[in-house]
Amino acid sequence: MLSADASHVSGWRTLNKGLRSIAFALGAASLTLLSACGDGSTGFRPLHGASSIGGAGANEKLAKVDIAPIPGRVGQRIRNELIFQTTGGGAPLPPEYRLDIAIRESLSSTLVGEDGNAAGQVYNLDTSYKLIRVSDKTVIAQGKSYSRAPFQRVTSIFANVRAREDAENRAAKTVGEELRTRLLAHLAGAA
Repeated sequence: MLSADASHVSGWRTLNKGLRSIAFALGAASLTLLSACGDGSTGFRPLHGASSIGGAGANEKLAKVDIAPIPGRVGQRIRNELIFQTTGGGAPLPPEYRLDIAIRESLSSTLVGEDGNAAGQVYNLDTSYKLIRVSDKTVIAQGKSYSRAPFQRVTSIFANVRAREDAENRAAKTVGEELRTRLLAHLAGAA
């Protein structure tokens, strides 16, 4: 009985050594690939690194984007989100770019009962944007972004209003984060 347990333990040790050597080889290979891609000449570049956008930091480049006013409560939420994400709450730099955003809002009813009342709704936020170079008024990037935020309807009017506002805020935050990522990607490629 003792010899069977000893051979069982020995087999596990051999297997464990083999797995460790495979893991080490994979780790070394991935480090080699990452170091080859990290030099900035080919392959992947870090998006938020200091050398990612022509020697300028990503935050510095984003702080040079002027976000035009967007009408409505949700538009203001998107604008505030973008301003905070691009400047970090600090003072913006003199603008090199202007970001124009147009929004469209709608509601979709879900879980409609036999009486025609909806137990849930989805807040739909569709945006289109243009990134314009201030010096020559050229549109250098444009696109669309959207967000969907579901919320539940109940009998309380206040709860329904609050649930919709929460859905609008979530959608505005999602669109703001996506637009910031798109700005970073474009500004990194334009450098």
